[in-house]
Amino acid sequence: MAGQRVNVNVGVLGHIDSGKTALARALSTTASTAAFDKQPQSRERGITLDLGFSCFSVPLPARLRSALPAPRLAPDAGPEPGEPQLQFTLVDCPGHASLIRTIIGGAQIIDLMMLVIDVTKGMQTQSAECLVIGQIACQKLVVVLNKIDLLAEGKRQAAIDKMTKKMQKTLENTKFRGAPIIPVAAKPGGPEAPETEAPQGISELIELLTFQISIPTRDSSGPFLMSVDHCFSIKGQGTVMTGTILSGSISLGDSVEIPALKVVKKVKSMQMFHMPVTTAMQGDRLGICVTQFDPKLLERGLVCAPESLRTIHAALISVEKIPYFRGPLQTKAKFHVTVGHETVMGRLMFFSPAPDSFDHEPVLNAFDFSREYLFQEQYLCKDLAPAATDSGQTNEKAGQATDGHCPRQQWALVEFEKPVTCPQLCLVIGSRLDADIHANMCRLAFHGVLLHGLEDKNYAESLLPRLRVYKLKTKHGLVERVIDDYNVIGRSLFKKETNIQLFVGLKVYLSTGELGVIDSAFGQSGKFKIHIPGGLSPESKKMLTPTLKKRSRAGQGEAAEQEGVGPPEPAHHVALSLSFKRYVFDTHKRMVQSP
Repeated sequence: MAGQRVNVNVGVLGHIDSGKTALARALSTTASTAAFDKQPQSRERGITLDLGFSCFSVPLPARLRSALPAPRLAPDAGPEPGEPQLQFTLVDCPGHASLIRTIIGGAQIIDLMMLVIDVTKGMQTQSAECLVIGQIACQKLVVVLNKIDLLAEGKRQAAIDKMTKKMQKTLENTKFRGAPIIPVAAKPGGPEAPETEAPQGISELIELLTFQISIPTRDSSGPFLMSVDHCFSIKGQGTVMTGTILSGSISLGDSVEIPALKVVKKVKSMQMFHMPVTTAMQGDRLGICVTQFDPKLLERGLVCAPESLRTIHAALISVEKIPYFRGPLQTKAKFHVTVGHETVMGRLMFFSPAPDSFDHEPVLNAFDFSREYLFQEQYLCKDLAPAATDSGQTNEKAGQATDGHCPRQQWALVEFEKPVTCPQLCLVIGSRLDADIHANMCRLAFHGVLLHGLEDKNYAESLLPRLRVYKLKTKHGLVERVIDDYNVIGRSLFKKETNIQLFVGLKVYLSTGELGVIDSAFGQSGKFKIHIPGGLSPESKKMLTPTLKKRSRAGQGEAAEQEGVGPPEPAHHVALSLSFKRYVFDTHKRMVQSP
């Protein structure tokens, strides 16, 4: 190894046939086992089906040497240490629409993203989706305008300038505003052209990448976790798992676990791009060799320090809607949920802070079970928040903010159709991958962070009752008549078949300001008796005077009413309102009111 080597991961993303693999080949000097469409299916179909990895190195720029981490021991094999090297590991992601889950997996392990655009076509559906993924998972972007050799020579520069302006406008409303844009021809003449045709703009691109890159912060502490993207056997050696280290470090002889299979194996040897190494740490691209393991059992997944990962059946996540996704995010809807390198179907339930906590600072590294949360029928955002009606029906149905004010943080309970193995605080992306791949629409719906995994298969009984998500219920009715100064009869709050006994003791408010308590059912038609501890005010009695006079003449009381003789309406209606919380996961379905 030529001195100390600093590895950075550069994603190569874009629409199908934009020339990503050709660009990676033109840049690379050392191909990994997974590079350049080596899979038979990829060669047969002429497209990338999986993540491909390759690399190239340049002398480490002087500006980065001060930030160089402490050197690791050089491996026994290899040349004497010399000038420090900056190694670019290229992650070639597939551009075909149906393979977006693979792209999402690749985006999570990159430090800088190259968005490859066919200069003759501009932004296309999948290049837009790749840009969205980049905004979620990446901090730096370089736009590569490829295939400039296909432009007419006389009009080439004008066409490049026009496309550059278009791309600058596209990036204006993203975090990549002002990102560099560079023209290249990775494979002049197309795939069938002879190899004698030299690529154009590659040295300028390498110079730009070297200028743009900064040494990523790497941490060797914490449990070892590696994202495996390929697994294959070598005769006489064993099984090799290749991937990128997401956290921690590893040394020869360490034990690693394949958590999805509950298998622990000892590391026999390790390589970085065909160079034997004795240690590796976060951010490194690595091949681990183990023995007596069938590679068919692990195509892609996670490898970790023994017992450091858990398999979960559901999760509590923070959620942020992707603005380009059309339509609402509905509770009970199913999405393709990508967690780490796994994509499974999941059903979501959205919830927000209580209304008085909408402006609280977001907490992105933990979930607080001691707080109360408000159930939502859908993710709240300003363009979708419905207005409340006079009757308050929006509140009753959705528990939403009625003034269009949206909380700074929202969450969801995700229930997976099959268990997933993943680290805490990992990236989560929700998609609608079943949408028409030819439609001009963004299929990425939301992203977030996994805050708490639910490991118990019976989590609905064991853990969900701890989750204090409530629905805010509001019912409205009318005072029908007065019995005396401290008791009235109410109606229109309950259906005839409602068991009113469940509501006895709950507070109701009269529109005239008095506080009442539901005392008992009254008859069989859904009416009920309300006791008013403070008594009716003179103004309230005056409003209900016609009822009092009528009743005194009738003198029949409850008996007359139960025979079907309804009392006359009061001159002025006095409304009743009943508000209470019902906790979604309370097995007793209790109704709770604030003191």
